Amino acid sequence: MAIIRYTGIYNADGGVWGETRYVIGHMLGTAACSLCDITHSPIRRKPEWDAMVRRLGVPLEVRHRNEITEAETAFVATVELPVVLAHHDDGRISTALRNHELEAASGSVSAFESALTRSAVLA
Repeated sequence: MAIIRYTGIYNADGGVWGETRYVIGHMLGTAACSLCDITHSPIRRKPEWDAMVRRLGVPLEVRHRNEITEAETAFVATVELPVVLAHHDDGRISTALRNHELEAASGSVSAFESALTRSAVLA
């Protein structure tokens, strides 16, 4: 049951309105997403994030909560967002990293990579 890909799901909606609402909420302290803090600087996506994704060996895609598949929607109904899901070669979905693990990374791409690598060993 190998992991064939990962999906990171932000605790934010995509689209112009969703992203604008998140940015304003983040500035006001009413919206937070630990995965957003890992993947993005205040201005753009972090180059070290892109480099880490290339190193992983399996695809990792990040999506907003309003952009996920039906199977992912059903799965994340049982967990707190943001979350990183592992998709296995037998079709199973599991949780690779939960919100508290993403928060522990404190916005660090290298801490995220270490946590994801540890979770893959345990999967």
